[in-house]
Amino acid sequence: MTTTTPGTYAPKPGAAPLGRMIAAQAALETKMLLRNGEQLLLTVVIPTLLLVLFSTVDIVDTGEGEAVDFLAPGVLALAVMSTAFTGQAIATGFERRYGVLKRLASSPLPRWGLMTAKTASVLVTEVLQIVLLTVIALMLGWSPEGSPLAVLMLLVLGTAAFSGLGLLMAGTLKAEATLAAANLVFLLLLVGGGVVVPLDKFPDAAADVLGLLPISALSEGLRDVLQHGAGVPWADLGILAAWAVAGLAAAGKFFRWE
Repeated sequence: MTTTTPGTYAPKPGAAPLGRMIAAQAALETKMLLRNGEQLLLTVVIPTLLLVLFSTVDIVDTGEGEAVDFLAPGVLALAVMSTAFTGQAIATGFERRYGVLKRLASSPLPRWGLMTAKTASVLVTEVLQIVLLTVIALMLGWSPEGSPLAVLMLLVLGTAAFSGLGLLMAGTLKAEATLAAANLVFLLLLVGGGVVVPLDKFPDAAADVLGLLPISALSEGLRDVLQHGAGVPWADLGILAAWAVAGLAAAGKFFRWE
């Protein structure tokens, strides 16, 4: 008769370390984001097509210099918006509708940990986007200038601004309404946010209003640094910071998990 020491095979129930849970959830969120056809269209295909098309075909008057020098910063801004705002809003909205968020909220992973994982997923996706678009732009003859630190500051604040707005939309509207509204906003800001059409092509009054939008601040800020070699664009950073604070605060207050 074989005897065993009590407790040798006893399980050790309990949650995994918080860092491991967040990392696992972030990896899952990233895989789901990249496997979704619609999300992939928004995050990779559309920005790439816009960059290649408008850089090689003279459709829009982008001013003096090479078209790619004007377009590349705007397309980078569009990539940030497509992931942090449009993609995140749609995905989170349907997760909320199907009860996924409600179930995850009852797991050992705290709600702030879930949001941290989603943010990490967005950042990973953005890094892949930026690397891809930068390589393509360089192949098209792009000659970026300026401070990498200023670019990083713009991208981080832009991500925070669009994430707050995306989570606010996903946490307050129904999933179908979020899908329609997020795609509509994406199209409107693509046209009127200084991405492919310079803001100075609009009437002065309209350009002043459009310049206060987060996509305009991000695209114009990146353009000032990468195309014109300007220093830190404090005005654009201030606009992005204001949107980030307002959006994240509103999302934290009004987000509904069910």
